[in-house]
Amino acid sequence: MFDSILLQLTAVLAVVLIAQQLYHRYLARKWACGDILKVDQDYFGIWQARKLFADRNDGVDLQEQRNRFNRYHTETFRETLIGRELYYTSNLENIKAIVNFQFNDFSIGYRYPAFKPLLGDGIFATEGHKWKVAKEVLRPQFVREQIRDLDHLEVHIKNMAAIINNTHGQVFDIQDLFLRLTLDASTDFLFGESVSSLTKSEYEMGKYTFESAFNKVQKYIFARSILQSLYWTYNPKDFRECLNVIHTFTDTFVQKALSLTPEELDAKSKKNYTFLYELVKITRHRKTVHDHLLNIMLAGRNTTSALISSLMLELARNPECYEKLKKDVFENFGDGSDLSCVTVESMKKCNYLRYCINEALRMYPSVPQNFRCAKTATTLPRGGGPDGQDKIFLKKGQAVFMSFYTLQRSELYYGKDANEFNPDRWATIKNPGAFMPFLSGPRICLGQQFAIAEASYTILRIAQMFPNIKSFETEYPPRISANATMKLRDGVMVSLS
Repeated sequence: MFDSILLQLTAVLAVVLIAQQLYHRYLARKWACGDILKVDQDYFGIWQARKLFADRNDGVDLQEQRNRFNRYHTETFRETLIGRELYYTSNLENIKAIVNFQFNDFSIGYRYPAFKPLLGDGIFATEGHKWKVAKEVLRPQFVREQIRDLDHLEVHIKNMAAIINNTHGQVFDIQDLFLRLTLDASTDFLFGESVSSLTKSEYEMGKYTFESAFNKVQKYIFARSILQSLYWTYNPKDFRECLNVIHTFTDTFVQKALSLTPEELDAKSKKNYTFLYELVKITRHRKTVHDHLLNIMLAGRNTTSALISSLMLELARNPECYEKLKKDVFENFGDGSDLSCVTVESMKKCNYLRYCINEALRMYPSVPQNFRCAKTATTLPRGGGPDGQDKIFLKKGQAVFMSFYTLQRSELYYGKDANEFNPDRWATIKNPGAFMPFLSGPRICLGQQFAIAEASYTILRIAQMFPNIKSFETEYPPRISANATMKLRDGVMVSLS
């Protein structure tokens, strides 16, 4: 009897699957969709999955992904990865449809459960009502005049400059200093107290500091997101230890803020702007405050350090660009003896500085890739048919990876030198549609102007303090660790004097 029931269930399942396939084919014909190029290396995608993780460990997965688009002469293709079919696209029309025009057709997929151990119910890991509430809470914080004050950054830049001076013109990894600089500035801005990683090594818990735990945990959450529905299989002890350090550290500040009376919060706010104190004025729900802090920490700290690290890599390799940058900075702001003229608005008028920032964001987008899942049967404008110009059909649940790294190095939009650092190209680019370093549409980064301002100020001050730069990179293009955000795997080896 059991065998009979099993046979009946199998037959029903087969009928359902066949009916579903036929319905999908009907919709694809109805919507005039063409076939998408399939590039499977093996049937279940086990080999490709192993290669993907090997490329990630070697820091070449972004380059290899771009090479695959070029090798197959396409901007959109599909493959099987661990038994699941995935779509990849670098086509501008497809990406604009996903993140903007057809925003409601797509979800962030398994990002929420994959990222939840770190980010909880914060803005970058949620969608729907939770995401809208988080956006309403956070948006006002990034339009306030107080966060445009650059004084909070200057003290940390001076700490960094002291370390650079102690190198006496010898080679060092400036990316490490930028990671510490942005951590100090972010914790100062968010918590009201810096971890002071540039001057001391406090807040140690077990074998990890907050800094090292925060750096390491990002590798785990991105690996979990790559596994999609199998994210739960990747939960190693090291991951859990890092999370404990991060959450314990953050809770210390949250509890301290929640213990303050409204009068004490107002007094602290008058003294200087602190994100945490302003957040506690809006909500006193401990977990909500905790989650928002870590989401903004991940976005604000990592995007800024990625931007200035990649820019310094290219400026060191292109000394003629550094000379033009110094000239622009000195003509607009002098030698740094008077910083009162340096404001968010005045930096926007420093053209070559702006060009350099844009070019670094183009070549090394802080979030080089992203993915979405179809919430319903839908289409994308390009990728189907023999020439890739037809629409493509997406069934409900279909995952699509978007490669901003490939898009922003496309010769179609940036010319034959798209793979070269050339800030002057931005003198003629007026409406860069193929430029989405902070995403686009409803989920565009709320703090993008804040991140650009911090990065601009940091590069400006380095140009004022250190006129001589030399690159000691032994490999180019650099290997990139593409986790939740971008990082140059082997650092940025330079000398400054």
